Amino acid sequence: MSDPITLETIDYVAILAKLELTPEEKLQAKKDMSDMLAYIDKLNELDTAGVEPMSHVFQVTNVFREDVVTNGDDSAAILSSAPACKQGMFQVPRTVE
Repeated sequence: MSDPITLETIDYVAILAKLELTPEEKLQAKKDMSDMLAYIDKLNELDTAGVEPMSHVFQVTNVFREDVVTNGDDSAAILSSAPACKQGMFQVPRTVE
């Protein structure tokens, strides 16, 4: 496979990333990107037939749970510790006139 990464590609990516690269950095970036593509080509040699794609590295099942009331209605006990209550709710001082 010929090297698809050119210095023009590096310049374009640098513009997108808002980077100013020296000529040495451009050459290093070209080498790094070429190495990454070579590694991806190496991975493409693997036989993945029958391997189910996954969306997460860990087996995740339904992470949502049903809402279940576990403590019941303790509003009377909660309101008993309030400094003031009115119609079954906390009564607070008026802040807006």
